[in-house]
Amino acid sequence: MFKPRVLVITAMTFGIWASSAVSVGAQSFPSRPIRLIVPFPAGGPADVMGRLIAQELSTRIGPTVVENRPGAGSTLGAKSVATADPDGYTLLLGSSASLAIGPALYRNAGYDPLTGFVPVAMVSNVPYVMVSRVTAPFTTISGLLAYAKANPGKLNFGVPNGAPPHMLALLFRQLTGVDVTVVPYKGAATAITDLIGGQIDGGFETTSVMFAHLHEGKVRGLAVVTERRLPQLPEVPTMIESGVPELVGSSWTGIMAPAGTPTEIVRTLRSAVLAAVESEPIKDKFAKLGAEARLLTQDEFARFIAAEAQRLEAIVRRSGTQGE
Repeated sequence: MFKPRVLVITAMTFGIWASSAVSVGAQSFPSRPIRLIVPFPAGGPADVMGRLIAQELSTRIGPTVVENRPGAGSTLGAKSVATADPDGYTLLLGSSASLAIGPALYRNAGYDPLTGFVPVAMVSNVPYVMVSRVTAPFTTISGLLAYAKANPGKLNFGVPNGAPPHMLALLFRQLTGVDVTVVPYKGAATAITDLIGGQIDGGFETTSVMFAHLHEGKVRGLAVVTERRLPQLPEVPTMIESGVPELVGSSWTGIMAPAGTPTEIVRTLRSAVLAAVESEPIKDKFAKLGAEARLLTQDEFARFIAAEAQRLEAIVRRSGTQGE
């Protein structure tokens, strides 16, 4: 009778100690720099958003550094977070690319987007805009379609491989029947450089990286992929107005931690991210980029990711594209 009682007391004591250790660990978090993995090259839209958030987190919770890990449609960087220690020091700037499109394109991505992470907080929602080189012989979607019909095989769109703009370009081609070659790039920055230089004819990208180029006249806006025109680009019609009503969508980002990260640490991170997103500097920068904050609860964010994964996987299947 005595031994079992000792074991029970010992187990209870260990449980109390373990609970206290987790609590103390959470209270002292963070005690070293946090890494925010951006699974795309530097200079692209995801990188812009990641650095905005990292800068604010550094002032609110502690040093936060951005680490770019591009490759395989953002799945390489995402996998590195999914398999990292769940201690809150390695985070992912998740998006539709890494949490929906990438795993659908690359069947052996090495992680499950729905079970490999715990959602911390959604950060932003950013519109897409379809653009062309300024020397293109068309200024509207109808003009593009007419040109493509008269010149089959001459148009090419440059898009970051495996990213949402890639899917938008493929979907646009399917919906309109336009004869255009979709050229995958390793990242958005290189595609934009070639677009401005006239090496490619057009493509899709977020307003967060295209506003400056549009306002400076380096590229031409053909249509925004939104339900209504954007106040920042009032002269650019929507895809709906342009005769392609099925093409509506946006880019979203959120902070994710590896599955198994202690609840207390997730709460600490979430509080810091929400404070950053609601800060005046971020609000001002978001407004200039055409972005908006989406302050979902963790459960709402998890449901949102699941719905997006299902929707975008269907688009990937429909496109017939596979990751290489």
